[in-house]
Amino acid sequence: MEAKSVRAVLKYYRMSPRRVREVADIIKGKRVEEARNILDFTNRRAAPAIKKLLDSAIANAENNFNLDPDRLIVARITVDEGPMWKRFVTKSHGRANRIVKRTSHVTIDLAEQKEQGN
Repeated sequence: MEAKSVRAVLKYYRMSPRRVREVADIIKGKRVEEARNILDFTNRRAAPAIKKLLDSAIANAENNFNLDPDRLIVARITVDEGPMWKRFVTKSHGRANRIVKRTSHVTIDLAEQKEQGN
């Protein structure tokens, strides 16, 4: 029997990929309930957005694929760089400095956990 995989995507999230990866790496490979609890108590700005994405992936698994949410794990979570917003700020003596506002694309894949004999 082939293991089913469920995906949810968050695009153009207005935060640097480096900061989002800090939160994403914490929940990689964990059971979804454990991941939700970790995100509840993670004091990072990206945590609520990733939790919302995780909830969306769980809902996709339940409603679209009839999977049991108690048996799901975070199989893979990737954070890619999105487009950058380029802005300028004026400086003294007629100069201008560039400001780069980074965005992220976050993809989360959930998979059913294999049966264990424990």
